[in-house]
Amino acid sequence: MSSSNFTHAGNELDTIHTTAEVLGDDVVRVEVVNKASMRMRIAHALLRVTFRPFLNLYATLAESGPLRGDRAFRLANFADLLGKLLPAPRGTQRRLITFEKFRAEWLWHRADPGPDAVGRGAILYLHGGAFTTGGLNSHRRLAARIARASGVALLNVDYRQLPYGHPLDSVDDVVTAYEHILAQGFSPERIVFAGDSAGGGLTFAAALAARERGLPVPAAIAALAPYADLDSTRRAAHPNDKRDAMLSARATSVLASVGFARDGKLDPLWSPVNHDFTGMPPALIQVSNTEVVLSDAESLTDRYREANVPLTLQIWDNALHVFQFGADLLPEARTAIAEIGVFIRNALDDSNAQSTPTPLPLDRKLA
Repeated sequence: MSSSNFTHAGNELDTIHTTAEVLGDDVVRVEVVNKASMRMRIAHALLRVTFRPFLNLYATLAESGPLRGDRAFRLANFADLLGKLLPAPRGTQRRLITFEKFRAEWLWHRADPGPDAVGRGAILYLHGGAFTTGGLNSHRRLAARIARASGVALLNVDYRQLPYGHPLDSVDDVVTAYEHILAQGFSPERIVFAGDSAGGGLTFAAALAARERGLPVPAAIAALAPYADLDSTRRAAHPNDKRDAMLSARATSVLASVGFARDGKLDPLWSPVNHDFTGMPPALIQVSNTEVVLSDAESLTDRYREANVPLTLQIWDNALHVFQFGADLLPEARTAIAEIGVFIRNALDDSNAQSTPTPLPLDRKLA
C-alpha cells in the first residue's frame, strides 16, 4: 500500500482521501484507487438505469430497426452540436485550424504558452464518441482542463467518423495532425498524445501508425478509458459486461458489425491491442474497475509488458466511463485530470521519452 498527501500551489482544492494499492513490476505499475465518492456512486446508479438501457436500445434500432444503415451514425453526429451549450473554462484561448479532410482546434489557457511556443510542448488530443459522435464542441471543456493541468497548448482533432470515415481514416487524420505539429517546429520529445474512449484507442493506433510510417513516436501517451479493441469478443467474456453503468459488449458489437466490418469481417490489425508495442512511448491509462473497456486496458497492459515499455495503469473504483468529463461535480474527475497533468509535465520534462515516468501520488487536494 502507498499513500501520500500533496497540494497543488495556487489552487483552492477539494480533498479526496484515497488509498492506492500499488501492484506490478519494473515495467508496468498498477495503481488501484479505492473507495468511490458518494457522488460517483449516485451517478453510477442513475446512469445504469438510464443511459445503459438507452444505448442498448439505440444499438438494437441501428442493427435491425428504423436506424439501420447509416441513419444511426448520422443522427449520432448531431450530438456534438449540444456541446456548444457548454462554455469553455474561464481563460481558455482558441484557434481553429482547417485541414483538407477535417478540422482541429488549438486550446490553451491565457496564463500558459500558446501553440506558437514550440519549445514548450504540445498535446495532440483525440476525443471519444465510438467513432460516431463527439467533436470539438463536446470535448472542448475536458480538453481545455487537461491543457491547463499540463501547462501547454493542446490540439483537439475533429477526425473523420462514421458514416463519413472508417476508423482507418480516423488514424490517417490523426497522423496528418501530428505531422502538422511536427512541421510547426515541435520536436516529438515535446509532444504527448492524449484521448478518451475511442480517442484513447486512437492514441495508440496513431502512434503505431507513425512508427510504421517512419515518423518519430511522441514522448508519451495518456489514455482515458481507451476503446482499443474493435472486436467485442473479449469484452463480452469480461465480468464487467454486467457491471458497466454505461456501455455493454452488445452495444460495441453492433457498432463493429454495422459500422466497422468490411464484407462482414473485422481485420484484427485495425485494433491496436493486436500489435507489437516495441518502440512505443510510455503511457498512462485511467480506467474504472467496473467498466467493460477494462478488458481493452488489460490487453494494452499486456502489450506494454511484452514490449518492456513503461506503463502506469490507474484503476478507479466504481467510476463511470470517461468520468473525467464530470470535473464540475465529481471529485475523482478533478483528481484524475490533475494526475494526467502531472504525467504529461513529467513526460515533457524528460528528454528521454523511453524512461520510466515518475510514479504518481494519488492522495492530494485537487482543483
